[in-house]
Amino acid sequence: MVAITPRSTARKRPAAASRERAPGRRRIQWTGYLYALPALTVLALFLLVPLGQLVQISLFKWDGLSASTWAGISNYTGILEDPALVSSFAHAFVLVLFYSAIPISLALLLAAVTTRTARLRGVSVFRTILFLPQVVATVVIATAWTAVYAPDGVLNGLLEAVGLQQVTRAWLGDFSTALPAVGLIGSWLETGLCLVLFLAGIGQIPRELYEAAKVDGAGAVREFFAVTLPGLRGQIAVALTLTVIAALRTFDLVYVATHGGPGNATSVPAIEVYNRAFNTGQVGSACAIAVVLTLVILALTYGITRLQPEEEDT
Repeated sequence: MVAITPRSTARKRPAAASRERAPGRRRIQWTGYLYALPALTVLALFLLVPLGQLVQISLFKWDGLSASTWAGISNYTGILEDPALVSSFAHAFVLVLFYSAIPISLALLLAAVTTRTARLRGVSVFRTILFLPQVVATVVIATAWTAVYAPDGVLNGLLEAVGLQQVTRAWLGDFSTALPAVGLIGSWLETGLCLVLFLAGIGQIPRELYEAAKVDGAGAVREFFAVTLPGLRGQIAVALTLTVIAALRTFDLVYVATHGGPGNATSVPAIEVYNRAFNTGQVGSACAIAVVLTLVILALTYGITRLQPEEEDT
């Protein structure tokens, strides 16, 4: 009896030891997947299945009513062969500058200034005003700015008041100014969102870092580049992701303000998808444009996520 016990325990120890020697192997927690199953089901039904149908339709020539015919990848190659479609993607990347680069730069500047002047009166009201465009419908914003850009609108009125009549024009009707005018609306729209993200990020930066910078004799500019900017790396990546996606998929703002005109001066991929699907009966081509736009957004989003700092293991 005494000899049996050590053998039984000896047989059990290698199995336990083998489990201890493999810390990298983790046991799958199926309970968590069961909790997520309803959400995954809804995601599959309303996102993955329509996305699969979108890819399927993009391989056919179809007007939305009659029988479809096989097209293969001709709808995709047609994107590169159509100058209007190439221009629409180029316009979308120009809007990225207005939707992303300008708002992030302005928001970083405003965040640095407002945090150093937090004790001044009216700062909270200023922050609220900047964030206000985020809670207003884009259609309302586009309608309001269309009135501002009108030939008899506020902008031309201000220019005439300061003696710059030669500069006035129909800003949304001029081929050279229509796209920048739409882009500036996007800049105004996205600046408040970026500012809120950066202010929240600055609140998470340890105060000891700022105090150490002051002890080292750092001024406002050096403090910003040495402490604030590195501390906002994650928030900048989030802001880049949101604003780049907003620029590439913009539709309602352009549709209400210019309908893609004058000519094709402000046409973007989403406008081309709408026109081909509902106006010209090229549903297969519209789906191909949507697929390419989705892939471009995914690629850029993945690249931006590489900028986010890795979380430290606790």
